[in-house]
Amino acid sequence: MNIFSMLRRKRSEKIAEIVEHSKLFSRYLFLILGVLIYAVSYNLFFLKNNIVYGGVSGISIITKQYINPTLMILISSIILLIVSYFTLGKKSTLNSVVGTLLFPLFVELTKNIGDYIIISNEDLLLIAIIGGVSVGIGSGIVFKTGFTTGGTDIINQIVSKYFKISIGTSMLVTDGIIVVIGGFFFGWTRVLYAIIVLYIISIMVDKVVLGISSTKALYITTSKEDDIGDYLMNELNLGVTIIETTGGYSNKKKNMIMSVIPTSEYFRTKEGIRQIDPTAMIVASDAYQSVGTYRSKRGGK
Repeated sequence: MNIFSMLRRKRSEKIAEIVEHSKLFSRYLFLILGVLIYAVSYNLFFLKNNIVYGGVSGISIITKQYINPTLMILISSIILLIVSYFTLGKKSTLNSVVGTLLFPLFVELTKNIGDYIIISNEDLLLIAIIGGVSVGIGSGIVFKTGFTTGGTDIINQIVSKYFKISIGTSMLVTDGIIVVIGGFFFGWTRVLYAIIVLYIISIMVDKVVLGISSTKALYITTSKEDDIGDYLMNELNLGVTIIETTGGYSNKKKNMIMSVIPTSEYFRTKEGIRQIDPTAMIVASDAYQSVGTYRSKRGGK
């Protein structure tokens, strides 16, 4: 190996190291941002209005007359951190440590934010909606970095892992129990607001983690395969792939058309397909990642 090859290799290794450090810095920066949004939302919208929306933060609202909310969050999160070690493993637990310490710290630092940003509690529905969106965005940012804020986020991860459901859905299940308990302390009207909050949080978490779908994947089963294929490719300039399928009941082989379209073109595309074949079966799903262009028909490009 000559001197130039050695220098190129060392330069490549140095660049790779810088990129890796940059990614790590970015992850921690977004973690701090997500936890900060979460903590501000907790103090500004939920703590003072007694809306128990789940999580250890919800537990701290229930027990705030007996123990300082920050201390309650910290104690509960440490206990769940120990549970995480034995159920999710060392690596996942390490990803929860920083968030576990940051969240109660930021809750304490922002506890007086309500003195500077004064929001009337006359419209609890508006508070529930805005608070749910804020917490959902903060939680989603944290999850997307690969970290958690600890607490019942750990339980949500356990439920998501073993029951094969999304993080947002697992939040609805586990936090729902805490919400019901809150109803016995603050009344069932508050529970109704908490349900709205939970639902919004679950949606926002999934949207932040997965992204907002700008495209949809269409799966079309039709007897007029050629006509619909030509319509999609030539009139709409869309990529088309033919997938060979077998009917579960009839055991007959059929071709299914798959095409990824912009969400804004969905209704136009559906109506066009219906005009060609009113009996066509169309299945549409969100496509969160669609990279590149591919056009094929009957195996050809």
